[in-house]
Amino acid sequence: MAKDTSVAEHGSFTAKDYTDPPPAPLFDAKELGSWSFYRALIAEFIATLLFLYITVLTVIGYKKQIDNADPCGGVGILGIAWAFGGMIFVLVYCTAGISGGHINPAVTFGLFLARKVSLVRAVMYMVAQCLGAICGVGLVKALQSAYYVRYGGGANKLNDGYSTGVGLGAEIVGTFVLVYTVFSATDPKRSARDSHIPVLAPLPIGFAVFMVHLATIPITGTGINPARSLGAAVILNEKEAWDDQWIFWVGPFIGAAIAAFYHQFILRAAAVKALGSFRSQHHV
Repeated sequence: MAKDTSVAEHGSFTAKDYTDPPPAPLFDAKELGSWSFYRALIAEFIATLLFLYITVLTVIGYKKQIDNADPCGGVGILGIAWAFGGMIFVLVYCTAGISGGHINPAVTFGLFLARKVSLVRAVMYMVAQCLGAICGVGLVKALQSAYYVRYGGGANKLNDGYSTGVGLGAEIVGTFVLVYTVFSATDPKRSARDSHIPVLAPLPIGFAVFMVHLATIPITGTGINPARSLGAAVILNEKEAWDDQWIFWVGPFIGAAIAAFYHQFILRAAAVKALGSFRSQHHV
């Protein structure tokens, strides 16, 4: 049974075999004077740019291939899901050691709520991610100008036959799956307990993105990443791309908040531990 402490054969207690990092400060002005901070911003910008470039190009290419009404043409929804999940796997692997490999404002928001990053870093990451997304989609338009607008520019929208509530729910649940996976894959307790099973953290995160896309592409085209939705909407700049834009911000942020609460306060029992620590200090 996995516990923070375990009872040894003779009734003694062993120390924890993992260490939780201290909570990030709410506001850390020192970060603004650190080159590693700006290096992380550049990494988030470039990673999000590459993510949008590859994935939106895949979506447009697929729509072009099936334009002849051949249902078997192109990579299909499965291929699009692989493009999104595969790129997240690759980019998280490449940038995790520099910026943490967020590549998504919802992930950054969830980690901020869990005190994994400071407010300054969270806000600046989101800005870098959104700018990277806009530039990535802009690059797609520059290289595919003949097909970009014709095939919708890879923009997210609520598809016909689905209500606003269904679309919002799909974004909430989809983002919950993603952010919950991020917390689980990077949990120091899991790393210690499963040290005999080498787990590459970007792999389950990429698979989470892949699986969510399979489920929600027919509903919203799958957002679960506000920067991805914003970048496509800004470059396409048509009414249909903006009508449901709020869904792709509210849904992911709610899903990320629920995932952060669930992992930190239910699975990791942060509230119980804090209360126990307070009681111990009170009785000293």
